[in-house]
Amino acid sequence: MADGAAAPPEQIVYVVDFGAQYAQLIARRVRDLNVYSEIVPHTITAEELAAKNPAALILSGGPKSVRVEGAPELDPAIYDLGLPTLGICYGAQLLAKQLGGEVSRFDQGEYGRTAVTRNTAVSSDSPGRLLADLPSEYSVWMSHFDAISAPPEGATTTASTASAPVAAFEDVDRQIYGVQYHPEVVHSEHGQAIMEKFLLGEAGLSPDWTMGSIIESAVEAIREQVGDGRAICGLSGGVDSAVAAALVHKAIGPRLTCVYVDTGLMRLNESDQVVETFQRHQGIELVHVRAAERFFEGLAGTSEPEAKRKIIGELFIRVFEEAAGGLDDADFLVQGTLYSDVVESGTGDTTATIKSHHNVGGLPDDLQFDLVEPLRNLFKDEVRRVGSELGLPDEIVWRQPFPGPGLGVRIIGEVTPDKVHILQQADAIVRQEIKGAGLEREIFQSFAVLADIRTVGVMGDERTYAHPIIIRAVNSDDVMTADWARLPYDLMETMSSRIINEVEGVNRVAYDITSKPPGTIEWE
Repeated sequence: MADGAAAPPEQIVYVVDFGAQYAQLIARRVRDLNVYSEIVPHTITAEELAAKNPAALILSGGPKSVRVEGAPELDPAIYDLGLPTLGICYGAQLLAKQLGGEVSRFDQGEYGRTAVTRNTAVSSDSPGRLLADLPSEYSVWMSHFDAISAPPEGATTTASTASAPVAAFEDVDRQIYGVQYHPEVVHSEHGQAIMEKFLLGEAGLSPDWTMGSIIESAVEAIREQVGDGRAICGLSGGVDSAVAAALVHKAIGPRLTCVYVDTGLMRLNESDQVVETFQRHQGIELVHVRAAERFFEGLAGTSEPEAKRKIIGELFIRVFEEAAGGLDDADFLVQGTLYSDVVESGTGDTTATIKSHHNVGGLPDDLQFDLVEPLRNLFKDEVRRVGSELGLPDEIVWRQPFPGPGLGVRIIGEVTPDKVHILQQADAIVRQEIKGAGLEREIFQSFAVLADIRTVGVMGDERTYAHPIIIRAVNSDDVMTADWARLPYDLMETMSSRIINEVEGVNRVAYDITSKPPGTIEWE
């Protein structure tokens, strides 16, 4: 647990990650049921897990075959802990393999939407039947080639498909359950009902992880960490830093000073909006530092994305340290780090670094502050709910996510004042038109990207050689996965026409239709 983060509740469900792209989504679905969850690597030992006092386990899917040498496994002693355990896809196959069942290679795998037939001989008259109240046939999302041919010893087969003789199984006495499909994705009918039956029914957990309990725990943790000291919070203008500031302010009151570092990499007119909004709504002491020139000088000649992030991160901290010069007892720095930031920055044993976030991986080694990260265990939508619970206005809570490095990671290649000016104008048009179409709340994130290339065009009777703008709009529940937004054609036409006609230096507009995965939401 990071310093300043809310203490985890007594009931914790651990999601064991076997390299699945959906591991974070499983954890999110558990939290949707007001039960706290965290992700742990599959290399965790029984002793390490027991020390965490888990209430239940969920074994995730994974890209490997349980039948190949070197495939990820679970410490067999974990099964002796007697924990309610649900295996999903690879996790179900691993349960079968390690507990006396069989996993076989069949001629045909199942990918995508698949019909599951429930074993109707299993009834709700017997306790522990996860599927007992479901229809005799329903549709689920499959992704496997191997299949379970025999359930674990003592387990009952509760469902099958045309290509999977054991699509679900359970051993009520041992509280071992497995489903070959992915109940955590929206494509699986009754998926959340199965999660609920497992957690609140079979595992006997209570849905008491609420926004109120999160705030109470976070405030207590902040007070314990900061004590009588002072803290500084870096306001970026986004919901994350705003909610983090509100939590810390609730905990320590006027001993919090917020610093807004104007990097020159913000959206059009956003600096003025940030200062006005936070002073008006939060009544917190705010220092506005104009440091654009320093950031442009620091970024000069740098085009590599990770290098840009680290330069921005270090400069950000240095400016902070200077701004804190008059506060001799300010020993704490508040940041709006989220759980998705931590996961994407590769802090787990099985998680590769997707990109370092400047509020996670770009901090200098000689940082002069202790970090306070009250949102470190929360997903984005949970942060919004906390913000609303704290009484923050909608203009803050529902502000679209904006990366810590700002437009520095939406400009591909070297960052210059001229490029920032071009991107600010184009991005403003995108956001204006999205809002005008009434889609601002429906779309999770929409913005413009300036590519590091030039394209040939014709404007009037003249040949042009100018930059293309890429429009990016996505929908997401938790930032871990995202789907590109299907914007109306007339809206895209309007944005394209306005950008080309109104933004000097642009002669082409493209629309990004890449989902996450395989892409990330931001381009860098």
